[in-house]
Amino acid sequence: MNKLLRPLLAMAALAAGSTTLLAQPALKLITVDIGKVFDGHYKSKEANAKFLDAEQKAREQAEELRKQGQTMVDEYKELAEQAKNSLLNADARTKAEQAAQKKLEDIQRKQADLQNFLRDTQSSLSQRIATHRDLLLGDIIKTVNEIARRKGATLVLDKSGPSAFRIPVVLYADPAYDITDEVLAEENKDRPATAANPAATTPAVPPATTSPSPGFTVPNVSKPADPAKKP
Repeated sequence: MNKLLRPLLAMAALAAGSTTLLAQPALKLITVDIGKVFDGHYKSKEANAKFLDAEQKAREQAEELRKQGQTMVDEYKELAEQAKNSLLNADARTKAEQAAQKKLEDIQRKQADLQNFLRDTQSSLSQRIATHRDLLLGDIIKTVNEIARRKGATLVLDKSGPSAFRIPVVLYADPAYDITDEVLAEENKDRPATAANPAATTPAVPPATTSPSPGFTVPNVSKPADPAKKP
């Protein structure tokens, strides 16, 4: 009896498995270039303009600090020369040396101010860029998911970046299954009338990668003569 039941049970299990397989939806893949959507988004162009403006203003402020520091360096050099001028009396040279020392301390503080300003500005701009990127990517991904559901997709692949082998993640995809342009159109449908064509958008270059305004240093100046010694 058991021998007769075994084939029937096996057939029943096979039939159940086949039913389960048939119940699974057919796999439907679609692709999207998130990088292209991000760069072509009107909000990216707006943000880029703001970042570049902030960077330019920071450069101007840094340049002003540098000029102030360079003026102080020139004043220090003059005082240092007075401190070793043998034509001046000892009291005048002492005052000049003390003034030079104070000026040197002021220069060092100005150098610290410049470096702190550059560091803080770079950090602030980098954070603003990161925040913009994260918020916009979150919105783009939401749109991708909505379109994917409307199309009945079971898997979406992003083809914008390389793999660990530095090759495209998606080696080939039928353009008919790519939703990049559809996502971009959906994202830009609320673009203000004054905004430029998003297709012409240039990706932002993080201010952190640009060279800051050069600092200033105290040039080699011979040590002032000791006013206590006779010239």
